[in-house]
Amino acid sequence: MYWDALIVKPLADYRIYVELKGGRKGVFDMKPYLAHGVFRELRNVPYFNQVGIVFGAVTWPNEQDIAPETLLAEMVPLESATASGETLQRDASQGRR
Repeated sequence: MYWDALIVKPLADYRIYVELKGGRKGVFDMKPYLAHGVFRELRNVPYFNQVGIVFGAVTWPNEQDIAPETLLAEMVPLESATASGETLQRDASQGRR
């Protein structure tokens, strides 16, 4: 589908960079979800950094995932993210939390 993730990379401050099959690229902020249910486990930075793709969905090893409609609705387009000064490089100090 057009929302299938092709690339996902963990970023600093619990954000992920995502490229979708339809050509959209952007940054998704996971912070609003980290206090809820199964997403609490993502507060562990080394675990958060294990983000990957399974059947086109953004997932983590213990089966947490982001609903495609949520990803599309809340992802900040790459042009907007870089214009606002966000960086796409991971913060090296993030792993020391």
